[in-house]
Amino acid sequence: RGAVVGSTESSWGPAARGVPEGLVPGVLSGCAIIVRGQPRGGPPPERQINLSNIRAGSLARRAAAGQPDAKDTPDEPWGFPAREFLRKKLIGKEVCFTVEYKTPQGREYGMVYLGKDTSGENIAESLVAEGLASRREGIRANNPEQSRLAELEEQAKSAKKGMWSEGTGSHTIRDLKYTIENPRHFVDSMHQKPVNGELVAVGTWWWLGLRLPACSAVLWLCPTFKREADAPEVPEPFAAEAKFFTESRLLQRDVQIVLESCHNQNILGTILHPNGNITELLLKEGFARCVDWSIAVYTRGADKLRAAERFAKERKLRIWRDYVAPTANLDQKDKQFVAKVMQVLNADAIVVKLNSGDHKTIHLSSIRPPRLEGDSTQDKNRKLRPLYDIPYMFEAREFLRKKLIGKKVNVTVDYIRPASSATETVPAFSERTCATVSIGGINIAEALVSKGLATVIRYRQDDDQRSSHYDELLAAEARAIKNGKGLHSKKEVPIHRVADISGDTQKAKQFLPFLQRAGRSEAVVEYVFSGSRLKLFMPKETCLITFLLAGIECPRGARNLPGLVQEGEPFSEEATHFTKELVLQREVGALRLSRGPRLLSGVSLYPPHIAALLSVSQPLALG
Repeated sequence: RGAVVGSTESSWGPAARGVPEGLVPGVLSGCAIIVRGQPRGGPPPERQINLSNIRAGSLARRAAAGQPDAKDTPDEPWGFPAREFLRKKLIGKEVCFTVEYKTPQGREYGMVYLGKDTSGENIAESLVAEGLASRREGIRANNPEQSRLAELEEQAKSAKKGMWSEGTGSHTIRDLKYTIENPRHFVDSMHQKPVNGELVAVGTWWWLGLRLPACSAVLWLCPTFKREADAPEVPEPFAAEAKFFTESRLLQRDVQIVLESCHNQNILGTILHPNGNITELLLKEGFARCVDWSIAVYTRGADKLRAAERFAKERKLRIWRDYVAPTANLDQKDKQFVAKVMQVLNADAIVVKLNSGDHKTIHLSSIRPPRLEGDSTQDKNRKLRPLYDIPYMFEAREFLRKKLIGKKVNVTVDYIRPASSATETVPAFSERTCATVSIGGINIAEALVSKGLATVIRYRQDDDQRSSHYDELLAAEARAIKNGKGLHSKKEVPIHRVADISGDTQKAKQFLPFLQRAGRSEAVVEYVFSGSRLKLFMPKETCLITFLLAGIECPRGARNLPGLVQEGEPFSEEATHFTKELVLQREVGALRLSRGPRLLSGVSLYPPHIAALLSVSQPLALG
């Protein structure tokens, strides 16, 4: 802090007998304080007042950065107790002061009184009386004030107070640590329990300095002071006001700090104060915005932070003065509904059947399924099968299939992603309905992310088109990363070698003896070609086979033939739809397989949990 910041005579409140007054936001040492004047259309001016005629021990100073030979300076004896005496007595209190003289460098020296006039407690005298400061050498007691200081000093010496007590005062020197060798270990050792501390600095970026047993903590993002190379500091709008807002409420106050996590050697935490949560207050007043990358570790209700931010957005406060809320384009009945899951598409989308009988594709909001990273080492001539070739895609699909197929789920539409055109690197996408899907009170996307089977999409800070449970998704991903689940595991990725013999008669003949010896085989219906033609995945045998239902023939659907399109027979679509609803992606049991003229086939397929299917064909035959 400078000696005088934006000071004008009109900025200082009217005080009795013409003495300037103000609030004390900070104590620099045992003989120097900051006095803040009245605000005039912005953060108020500040003045550094040094107590004249007395001297207190200096506080420790860290070595200047960029100077290899510089060393940290420790506390002088009784310097810190003197500073603490002033901090506890003056922070947030009204004082008045007189200026006796001013140095050519602009440093002001004078007397400070607690209250609005000079009849209040003389702070310099109180320090000397407690043995926390001494009279400056060479000062003659030729006026009442100096005589009073000399008298109080003699009394402190006689009572052996403070610096006049026996010993060297070494016990008052702090053993300060400016860095932490292992920040993550330090945070983990606190177990997210509140620890006592003091807010010692509000940075010009997005950090707060805290004095703990040994810690500096990084908290939340406020508007910043940006500095380009070789350019002056240019604050973002409301940066100075946000800094003042925090300083005026917390600077040098005793607080409790909860250390939440560690990110890039910076400690993330929360400040607790009896008068409220400064994080929520900054958001509610429009001085700050939620930060996705750190809100995931916030343990005291991220929903409260989002609600506070939403409050400021709706009222267009400060940094949100130009905010435009997204327009809702859905009726309530289309935004929330119950539907039956008919199919799982890879690992981030499902097909549901609405009450009207229509089918609708729903994409899980704000998550991304497993992807093939980097250059694939597989044979370039072999067609990529995402379900089996992309690591963890099969596990993710199976998780959703076992949880959802045939079940009724609650769907809450979060946003509609508009259609996009193709670019050189990104394919075209049709319009997508993105929603939160839950069953039995469980958010399916969150469960998927917590198992490491999907990742959370990162958005621009001003993008509101995201999941209504976005913070829970981030928290689930943080847990998955910490526990090394799925995609975040350091183990070798699972490999699925699945032989597709569904279109190869020769391979089908080779596999038939193995399948026949197996007797009853478990399978999953992967695809329905028509009412009587299916593709099955057999997990034990790790192969894909084609089945024809024996003893029946369903109408043929439309087919694309060379040079022409063959129209489908009557009721072909109805037959295909009927079979899809009954068996698609369900677990079934195949009995006594036999070989047909073209395809591998069987004589009975029992999905025991589908009574309706058995009532149509008893037993259901495959051909």
